[in-house]
Amino acid sequence: MDTQRVVSVIAAGVVATGVISGTLIMLEVQMRYAMHLFDAVARFVGLPGQRFLGFVIYSFAGVVVWPLAFLALRPYLPRGPDPAAQGAVFATALWVVFVITGSGGLDGPILVVYLVFTLLAHWAYGFTLGAVYGYLTGETPTARGEPAAW
Repeated sequence: MDTQRVVSVIAAGVVATGVISGTLIMLEVQMRYAMHLFDAVARFVGLPGQRFLGFVIYSFAGVVVWPLAFLALRPYLPRGPDPAAQGAVFATALWVVFVITGSGGLDGPILVVYLVFTLLAHWAYGFTLGAVYGYLTGETPTARGEPAAW
């Protein structure tokens, strides 16, 4: 991996984490704080009740870990060569893991709202991650004079 691509994907991770955070905060408020996002992250790493640590892990994963994983897996992701489309595919896989680990004791209609909004939030994260990365590296279809994959 070259340095420019690493810096670009981490910068894209900062923007994408801001996008998903805004969406998940709106969901948390709408659900009257039933989701406990950062508690779920802390539980996932085996430290239940450590909400601040959950926030730090969530931020680090969104800004550094997932973007670097996206960069490493990008050649194998479908919907290429458009990085935004590949980002959405990547985020769908992240959503599956998120739902398995973070849905807690939700059930009934609130579980459906949770599933829909978290999927939309993850797609927004992945699309933003790929789009910003593509813009910063010049790898977008429009930069190459091609139509977008979507």
